Amino acid sequence: MATQYKNLINGKMIDTGEWLDVVNPANEEVIGQVPASGESQLNEAVAAARTAFESWKKTSFEERQAVCMAISGAIKENADELYRLLTSEQGKPHEQAKGEIFGAAGMSAAQATLKLDDVVNEDSDQRLSRTRRVPVGVVGGIVPWNFPVMMAVQKIVPALMSGCTIVLKPSPFTPLTTLRIAELIADKVPAGTVNIITGEDSLGPLITGHPDINKITFTGSTATGKKIMEGASADLKRITLELGGNDASIVMPDADPQKVAEQLFWSSFSNAGQICVAAKRIYIHEDIYDELSAALVEYAKTVTVGDGSQQGTGVGPIQNKKQYERVLELIEDAKDNGYKFLVGGDADPSGTGYYVPITIMDNPPEDARIVAEEQFGPVMPLMKFSTEDEVIKRANDSEYGLAGAVWTADTDKGVEIAEQLETGTVWINEYLHLSPFSPFGGHKQSGFGAEYGLDGLKEFTYPQVITVKKDSVVA
Repeated sequence: MATQYKNLINGKMIDTGEWLDVVNPANEEVIGQVPASGESQLNEAVAAARTAFESWKKTSFEERQAVCMAISGAIKENADELYRLLTSEQGKPHEQAKGEIFGAAGMSAAQATLKLDDVVNEDSDQRLSRTRRVPVGVVGGIVPWNFPVMMAVQKIVPALMSGCTIVLKPSPFTPLTTLRIAELIADKVPAGTVNIITGEDSLGPLITGHPDINKITFTGSTATGKKIMEGASADLKRITLELGGNDASIVMPDADPQKVAEQLFWSSFSNAGQICVAAKRIYIHEDIYDELSAALVEYAKTVTVGDGSQQGTGVGPIQNKKQYERVLELIEDAKDNGYKFLVGGDADPSGTGYYVPITIMDNPPEDARIVAEEQFGPVMPLMKFSTEDEVIKRANDSEYGLAGAVWTADTDKGVEIAEQLETGTVWINEYLHLSPFSPFGGHKQSGFGAEYGLDGLKEFTYPQVITVKKDSVVA
């Protein structure tokens, strides 16, 4: 029988008596069950968070920090168990799962150092005016399936550090590791401050519409983000939305193809391409296009696609059947249109497990679906460009604006190009680096607000200005 995991509500591990199956994408076997929560469990969790908020909002920075450091410690101390569980439900290879677990522990510790100090606006003979940050209240967090632990932590910790309490919903595809962490921290966080409940996707709109939830923080698709923004507008809930991306990487002619190939490969294929900031459109200058594309193909041949729990696997399966079928559909569309494949494109949907072979495409047109849409799978379209102005225009010609990268021997030129890209983050000669101290958020339809850093922490607060008239006539 599959292991059953429970919700964390008001400091206790609770089930509903009804269960959802969780499947290992590597072999399609049921590996666990989680509670099928509905409106009554949500109401219970929100009520616990609302009650806990009244005392938690009055805690000191040091008290909040101690709790968040305890969360970090619990994750780190149980990392071996957690990363294996994460691979079994999400599919990513063990080394990448380790990176997420230890990254989540590090993220918790780092974000626990962030503090929003009061700002003095005026200190004159007449008055003293200062701005303080006050917590918004109860937060509803909705987490995706690609980085379930990291995304949970980056919502829980800033919520707590700001003085808020939280009700968190993991994805029904990848809830196991998060609920195991809930069990590990149940006695480390004050009852009601952190509540974690699982359910079908239908639980999301109930969270968005709940009258006693004051803020929504969501990571996921742009289409769902728009629905959340619409739902939250009914009572003007505060929102943070980290949404889709179709990130462009620009490789300038002075880049060394042999040196950049491996890094460029992993910027697209880490986590089987299921990363919101993965490189999804690769623009290579025509002078080095042939050499770099050949180097990418040669490197791709050294990478094993398979079960993430097996030693030597570099790229695991797609996490769920729906996304698997979508990636296959995009590949089939490219075939139907006669686009050229340098490697891959030959997925076998009849086998066990949601495996898509590493796929690299040779100069498809900009309007190809595989270029214009976010693939969220192990697919890398390579495109030629001739001039700097041309490639900047092509990179910006998207409704998305999450991240991008420039690869060049001339970092000054890289910065010059980066400043013209319409994205929230641009890397020069690296990829996928996110700092807990730097804001992360999208432009255009890639999001609303920011996570990480002081900017991210502010998203969980209101500014409150207190002004004291010094020459008061009252006294």
